[in-house]
Amino acid sequence: MENELQLSDLLQVRRDKLAELQEAGMDPFEITKFDRTHTSGEVKDNYTEENRELTKRGSDEVEIIKAKISALDGQKVSVAGRIMSKRGMGKVGFVHVADIDGQIQLFVKKDILGEDEYNRFKKLDIGDIIGAEGEVFTTQTGEISIRVDKITLLTKSLLPLPEKFHGLVDPDLRYRQRYIDLIMNEDVKKTFIARSKLVRAVRNFMDSKGFIEVETPTLNTIPGGANARPFITHHNALDIDMYMRIATELHLKRLIVGGLEKVYEIGRIFRNEGMDIRHNPEFTTIESYEAYADFNKVMDNTEELIRYCANEVCGTEQITYQGVDIDLSHFERLTMIDSIKKYSGVDFNEIKTDEEAVAIAKSKGLEIDPIKTTRGDIIALFFDEYVEENLVQPTFITEYPVEISPLAKRIPGRPELTERFELFITGREIGNAFSELNDPIDQRKRFEAQAALRAAGDEEANYVDEDFLNALEYGMPPTGGVGIGIDRLAMLLTDSYSIRDVILFPTMKPLSDK
Repeated sequence: MENELQLSDLLQVRRDKLAELQEAGMDPFEITKFDRTHTSGEVKDNYTEENRELTKRGSDEVEIIKAKISALDGQKVSVAGRIMSKRGMGKVGFVHVADIDGQIQLFVKKDILGEDEYNRFKKLDIGDIIGAEGEVFTTQTGEISIRVDKITLLTKSLLPLPEKFHGLVDPDLRYRQRYIDLIMNEDVKKTFIARSKLVRAVRNFMDSKGFIEVETPTLNTIPGGANARPFITHHNALDIDMYMRIATELHLKRLIVGGLEKVYEIGRIFRNEGMDIRHNPEFTTIESYEAYADFNKVMDNTEELIRYCANEVCGTEQITYQGVDIDLSHFERLTMIDSIKKYSGVDFNEIKTDEEAVAIAKSKGLEIDPIKTTRGDIIALFFDEYVEENLVQPTFITEYPVEISPLAKRIPGRPELTERFELFITGREIGNAFSELNDPIDQRKRFEAQAALRAAGDEEANYVDEDFLNALEYGMPPTGGVGIGIDRLAMLLTDSYSIRDVILFPTMKPLSDK
């Protein structure tokens, strides 16, 4: 049993080094702060370039290189970060340390540091976190570096970093141990910095349009605002089951009733659904509602928002996603029926009854849900089967059937359709919007129709929300609302294949105890 509990030699060496430092009164874990003056980026930014001659060893050749000279050249700085590489170690050593901005090289010389400090420096391991003080200079090879005169070990790394992280057999380890992924993969760090920039851009845009940011409950007694299966939890003090929210919509519309005319929320949503490259059980959305606006105005604002975010995050409206060029300067607009005709050849303007719709679906070999057999349900089925994957360039799909839009206002004179759009890019839904239904009588009928579907076995159908109906009866002005998936927008703007690549800690199946 003792042998099983023994650490490997490699791990034991690191612990021995720590114990030696602690015995010498230099425990790195007792250090509480380090006065850093610059990040690596701040040292390397604001540089000038100059040509420099480099004589190659062992020959008379002279190579002209273009060296980057830091604006801090010759000045004293202090930096801090994680050791990512070490080389040399005779009387001179070179170390690269990584911080939030990237990496910078440290030039460590025994004559400058002193023998005792240099010997301690030589015992540092890759992965250790250090602080370094010294003078900025440019090496003969043109690399902006720091000539170190003092090193402080701030944290001892007791586990070795992977030598080649992406060579690991288990690709899920990147998601399970995101901290290692961030340490080893500079692109991953850039992705999440870009995601943060995206969220900030969304806030800035909404604030500039006069919207106010609000917060609504995550725990609800009734899940609503979307067709989705909720997570159920239990409130011990009240002794009632509660639901993690599946949307922020119904609470935000209550605020419109209350007179907050332009509101938005960036919040976490929870849906008890499957997981794939587009879906994670918890994700982030921006939902906004504007009184006295319809879905056409919301469509214009959404297009403007996407362009603004692209310019803020990518610096351009011409981006590439998984090898495909995407033009965010142009958004196509198609009705759902026209899009189905375009990609399947079936024109639902010519199909008037539920029976005709079911018959055409059967003739195409489509699988029909026995509780979803109306013309509107079949239109939605055709869209999913023939259209969605083809919407690679930015496309607004409008005029959705009322059966699949329980919270959207009907089109005047065409009550079977609603003033609703969804935005698709790269074959994926990015946003969903309505001219919001504000007729409490119609809303009750639609809730009841959803309740009937739930009773028939549809676990994603809406509940009847009596308090929301009560709010509508006080009067909600004509309102346009939209929900946009932050994660999918982040995927688009960072060229990320999977939603797990833009969520820091995605939901993962637990590993076995072994």
